[in-house]
Amino acid sequence: MQHSDRVEQLEIVHTVDELLDETQRRGEPVLIAQLLRAAALARLVTRGLAAESEPLLDEMLAHTRRHGLSLYRADAHALRGRRLVLAAQEDAALTEIARALAILDDSDRPDMQMPRREWAKMQSSAFIDCWLVLNQLGVYEAAEEVIARAHQAVRETAGPHEITLQLINRVKMLLGWALRLERVNRHRDAAAKFETAASMAVAVEAPFAESLFPRRTGMPAVDQVGVLAAALALAGPDVSHVDRLQRLLVEPGYPHEQVIVTIALSRCLDIAGRRDEALKALHATRLTLEEDNSQPSMRLNLVRELARLDFEENPESERLRSFVEYATALELELWSLRESQIATLNTRREHERLSAQHGAISQQALQDPLTGLPNRRALDEHLRTLSQSTTAQPLAVALIDLDGFKGVNDEHSHAEGDDVLRVVASTLRDALRGDDIVARYGGDEFVALLPGAPVSAAKQALGRAVNAVSSLPHHLSHGVTLSVGLVSLRPQERADQVLSRADAAMYQAKRGGGDQVATANAIPGETVAGWAEADPAPSLE
Repeated sequence: MQHSDRVEQLEIVHTVDELLDETQRRGEPVLIAQLLRAAALARLVTRGLAAESEPLLDEMLAHTRRHGLSLYRADAHALRGRRLVLAAQEDAALTEIARALAILDDSDRPDMQMPRREWAKMQSSAFIDCWLVLNQLGVYEAAEEVIARAHQAVRETAGPHEITLQLINRVKMLLGWALRLERVNRHRDAAAKFETAASMAVAVEAPFAESLFPRRTGMPAVDQVGVLAAALALAGPDVSHVDRLQRLLVEPGYPHEQVIVTIALSRCLDIAGRRDEALKALHATRLTLEEDNSQPSMRLNLVRELARLDFEENPESERLRSFVEYATALELELWSLRESQIATLNTRREHERLSAQHGAISQQALQDPLTGLPNRRALDEHLRTLSQSTTAQPLAVALIDLDGFKGVNDEHSHAEGDDVLRVVASTLRDALRGDDIVARYGGDEFVALLPGAPVSAAKQALGRAVNAVSSLPHHLSHGVTLSVGLVSLRPQERADQVLSRADAAMYQAKRGGGDQVATANAIPGETVAGWAEADPAPSLE
């Protein structure tokens, strides 16, 4: 999207917003998280719209916390970091990346809500979004660790496109790192980084030819991607690179890529005795990127290159010599600050990790270990909160019991019974809306809370859950079905009172043969098929 013109970018933003609006009405948590991310990212890369990403990222954080989507929550923090870099709030950006990495440090097990391959790709994407910010801030040691973990996440499933993207990202990072090392006169270390980047630029050729990148068939990658051409030129600058770099410099790309290509071009022009052209190219890029804040460290590399050529033009100037000495002292101080940034990142990352562990321990006290659903204690808290919320009214409360579950334990084993409970719990959660709450009440009983749902709508939703469980393959469910007792919370009613009424309605469903939903006023024997076609149930109030 970065390479699209503005009209196309705005059209993409509008399309993603429409998709998000439609998806939010359907309530599928993972898809909502994906589209919140897409809507925020579309604004971050569209000039003038970055500030509009903030409410979307806030919503993404709230949504991912509510639904336990840890990878998307980590990525929301990483994207916040990108937004803060654009707003020149570097320290705050570092904090967001520390939060993202702390979550990712504990995300080695696949999320049950996502297929393994999709989970691995999302984990890699979150690492890459963290890497982008660390690279923008010039914290290269941490960036190298993060990009390696991004590669590790998809190493088993990566295709040519993912491999190409990883290699190009590493080339960018190494070039930025080498230019930063030059600024503190560590030229030998910088040369080693340039050489490694050039080797990777050559290695990109094979996967690039099979990747999804927009490319010209039959043309080498170094003739199409600016940073790859720059890597070869910075490792061995000479006039042979000039034509290629001049052509790639005018093609659209990311601002920091333009800086790298310009510096590579200026060095090749200078070696060819064309210093005036080198200075002209540097000044032109500096003017083009005057209002860009996306990569402060890279902009300093550009300014430093200009200063270096100016000084070499007039090496005897005392005035310039004084400025060079002053700039060198400042660079050393900035290097010390950069090392402090790394220490700050690691400290905040550890703090966030420990805080998350403490939160996880607290969460475990509210979670049923077998099904992963909220436990009875958590149910009491949710019921108390929702009963006091005007936006949650009317509040439908359902007590759900498994028909035939005792036979599973008696005829098979308690391990088989546990598997059935897990399958039913997952089916219940998937059958209801994203904001509905399903909790394990004890044994083979569950409770569902449906905020904002009148009894008629709740009965239809729970009917879908009943049908979903009865339609499960026999080897998963062993034939169990659901008896559901449904009521609506009354004003000033206590939790034990509403659950007692739901329990009575559930036994009414049992007496009717099970595999059905009964309300307090339902007729015994009313089946799922029968009520599905009947008029809405009468009010319980």
